Amino acid sequence: MTKYNQFSPRSHAPKRPWTVHPVWRGIGCLMMIIIPVLSYAGAVLIVQENVKQGWLPVPAEFSRTIAVPFVGNVEYLFANLLVTIVLSLIGFGIFTSLYSLMYSMLGPSQYGPLDSPPLRRGQKWND
Repeated sequence: MTKYNQFSPRSHAPKRPWTVHPVWRGIGCLMMIIIPVLSYAGAVLIVQENVKQGWLPVPAEFSRTIAVPFVGNVEYLFANLLVTIVLSLIGFGIFTSLYSLMYSMLGPSQYGPLDSPPLRRGQKWND
């Protein structure tokens, strides 16, 4: 036995006072699928345009044609994957920033019903 808690083989984790709404779970799942797919499509366009315009030189390791089973030969696969990762990070960062901005403007108050309002600067606290 432990010192403060009784051991029980059926002990459960404490239930949270809040749960995540299923709609938000669905939106998060869709974002985890849609953002990388759109990022790969954008990466293919960016790499193709880079090859035509010559913005950045593509190393030989990134410019090889790779045979992918059930897909066929894919040109510039490693370059596409590298640009996909960068675009995915940018996409998730933008959505995270927008969500935090919306939550700070439209979310619930940071103070509960038992909290006192914050003291203004220069105001003294009386007992």
